[in-house]
Amino acid sequence: MAPGGPALRLGLIGDNIGQSKAPLLHTTAGRLSGLATTYDRLVPGELKTSFDQTFALCLAGGYRGINITYPYKEEAARLVEIDDPTVRAMGAVNTVIFEPTGPKGYNTDYSGFIAAYRGARGNLPAGRVCMIGAGGVGKAIAFALLNLGLESLLIVDLNVAKAEDLAARLHALSSETSVTIAEDTSAVAGNVDGLINCTPVGMVGYDGTPMPRERVKGAEWAFDAVYTPLDTQFLRDAAAEGLTVISGFELFFHQGVDAWQIFSGQPVDAVRLRSALMESTGGPKS
Repeated sequence: MAPGGPALRLGLIGDNIGQSKAPLLHTTAGRLSGLATTYDRLVPGELKTSFDQTFALCLAGGYRGINITYPYKEEAARLVEIDDPTVRAMGAVNTVIFEPTGPKGYNTDYSGFIAAYRGARGNLPAGRVCMIGAGGVGKAIAFALLNLGLESLLIVDLNVAKAEDLAARLHALSSETSVTIAEDTSAVAGNVDGLINCTPVGMVGYDGTPMPRERVKGAEWAFDAVYTPLDTQFLRDAAAEGLTVISGFELFFHQGVDAWQIFSGQPVDAVRLRSALMESTGGPKS
């Protein structure tokens, strides 16, 4: 497919996605790969449709594939065929392609977080981790941690049922992993190696931080799934306390590279793509 020919039609379903850089990433990947590409933002509330109706519109509307973001990743898993047993186990999907046989689901948050973590920490083990938020991105990251030397996981979520569901899913795949649940972060300070924010707290429109700065002390590393803005209060506090910080941009970038390959069937030059995105967004160059 060459520029000027039939476009690779892609989109993103989610709430509060007005500042998402996903359209920029995928149209840039298309330009670098020689594929004419369009990428639409699809907000069910603005379209006055449910998630299922929005998904059906994409299925019937000539889209090759779509990304799914907050808060619909778990809903998307109900509507697709999932080949990867790990993705089936986590029950959350962020990438869908529409095949003649039906929609197929993938989770590039899972692979993208592994790449982001390795880029910042190499082969150092994740250790004892506190993760705030047990939703769609939290599920993907929790399962990724099983591949990154996780020693124990504390899941913090006001929705205890959701946290318990994630704990059960993790135990089904790795029965020896220690998983505990709490409704707040009061027991965190000095007791964990890694801190992860998988809530929208801190992103544009959801100001604040998921934990006070004094509870960051004593940890070694911190990751924030939020990437708009890049420099969240949570990561500023972590950096001020001497932690290695992993920006949500790194997850965004690596999951996007993986999603692009699924959508297009071909790789993109990741170095050139990062450079092009940096010129447009002012994000981190390495």
